[in-house]
Amino acid sequence: MKIIFTVLSRLFHQNTSYNNLKRPILKRRKSRMDVNLKCRQNPVVIKLDSPEFKSIFNKEVLDLKSVFDKYDYDIRIAGGAVRDLLMGQKAKDLDFATPATPDQMKEMFTKENIRMINMSGEKHGTITPRINDKENFEVTTLRIDMVTDGRHAEVEFTKDWKLDANRRDLTINSMFLGFDGSVYDYFYGFDDLKKRRIAFVGDPDIRIKEDFLRIMRYFRFYGRIAEEPNNHEKNTLEVIERNVEGLQNVSGERIWMELKKTLEGNFAGYLLKTMLNVGVGKYIGIPHPNMDSLDRLLKRSGHLGVHPMSYLASLMNNIDDVTLLNSRLKFSGFERDMAYFIVEHRDDKESTRPLMPYEKLVINTKIKQKNAIEYVKEVLKYRGDKDLLKHFEQWEIPIFPVNGKTLKDNGVPPGKMYGKIIEKLKNIWIDNEYKQNCNDLVKLIPSVIEDCKK
Repeated sequence: MKIIFTVLSRLFHQNTSYNNLKRPILKRRKSRMDVNLKCRQNPVVIKLDSPEFKSIFNKEVLDLKSVFDKYDYDIRIAGGAVRDLLMGQKAKDLDFATPATPDQMKEMFTKENIRMINMSGEKHGTITPRINDKENFEVTTLRIDMVTDGRHAEVEFTKDWKLDANRRDLTINSMFLGFDGSVYDYFYGFDDLKKRRIAFVGDPDIRIKEDFLRIMRYFRFYGRIAEEPNNHEKNTLEVIERNVEGLQNVSGERIWMELKKTLEGNFAGYLLKTMLNVGVGKYIGIPHPNMDSLDRLLKRSGHLGVHPMSYLASLMNNIDDVTLLNSRLKFSGFERDMAYFIVEHRDDKESTRPLMPYEKLVINTKIKQKNAIEYVKEVLKYRGDKDLLKHFEQWEIPIFPVNGKTLKDNGVPPGKMYGKIIEKLKNIWIDNEYKQNCNDLVKLIPSVIEDCKK
């Protein structure tokens, strides 16, 4: 994939583009009005007793709870696990919240000879005990984000569960779960979850200004929860559009982490269109998106489960656009090369055998062959060519019967010509549908050498 190597050098020149966009960061202090939001007087809305709820209580979880009970500190499950359990799903990760301060937790775990790891989270209130030397749990002190700058927060610890719920981004992520199954919902997240509604806690303008990445998180959770692709609340999109410039000060890695999850979820293409319509593109590396190309992709390939990079590649007008996007979002090497590959090979290819050009891409590849196979599959998905994709997946890659030793054994002096000779022989072999054996190809060496000298 020679094109990869010709464009990578441009990354260093493009890298300054977003530094020029950045603006001075204004800090915001939480006011009394921020913490006096309308909330439930009695936050307990339901008591879980489902199999999914019961399944979270392995020995390590119960032992963690017993330690907190022994020292008379409350502890509850927080955030995403509560949301998942309420939806009848298994909780993927358990995070815990407690009124106990980090110092109180450290003292408690030290007395109980429980090892603590990853102490970098302590300044934000998170302590990570390793229970029974088997499982790690993040336990975070209830806190208020007192001063925020759109990326980071200065926190103040509290014993008030409502104030901690108030600092979270979305209502569906602001609930707590007691070990007895009681769900504590201060800001009507349970109601929103039943409606499949995605709403910020309190004033969306305030929540977004506290951390502009919440713009991307809104779209990610919309794809996870909502039942319709375009059922956004008008006010929410208007607030996002007014604040979208704040994304310029958020790191590309954080943005890509959220965007990738969005593009792996439901309504991916439609959510991408909505994001671009409210102005996200300029601040995440897509200043001139090809919306018509995205529409065509959705129409022909939306049912094929395309990779996130296909959605992004459809917006790219050329490979320079890929370079610019990569300089902003910092893709993995696999993701970056896939985007280059799609843009380079997405157009029609003339051939008497429709599959042959794609077979050549795999057999002649200079990258890992397994990666080339995945890239070709994605190009065929991108093109919406379901039948050709099926044939490609059934294709068994033949082994080219000629190598450098073959040339040497047949009198070809070692040198730079080897690569050219093998490439020409390989293309002849492919064009003849791999029917020639080693002896057949050896007979062609003299004529191939003559062609290479021309």
